[in-house]
Amino acid sequence: MITITRVYSDSNGESHFEDFQVPLKNNGDIGFLSEDEPVQSIVFREVSQSYDYDFHNAPDRQYIVLLEGGVEIETSLGEKRTFPTGSILLVEDTTGKGHKTKNIETKLRKSIFIKL
Repeated sequence: MITITRVYSDSNGESHFEDFQVPLKNNGDIGFLSEDEPVQSIVFREVSQSYDYDFHNAPDRQYIVLLEGGVEIETSLGEKRTFPTGSILLVEDTTGKGHKTKNIETKLRKSIFIKL
């Protein structure tokens, strides 16, 4: 199983976290794989070590894979979580009050956006 944290908006526009697991099946010598999931596009991103972005919505429903550098995300209700390098997020709060994002390390943060 791979754990992913979802950031989403409820019917009142408040953002929340929710963890879910993606099941993996044994494919022998090549390892354990999830089911295919269709995607639209992929974007590579790098932000400065001082990145601290106030409330905003996700521009698209997308996975974010943190390649280098960690991030702190705060929901509209004030809940904060820290995600280290290697974390996978599914951001779906394309409407509502959004979330804050801040680098937690003093280095460039590199990530991949996989748009669904």
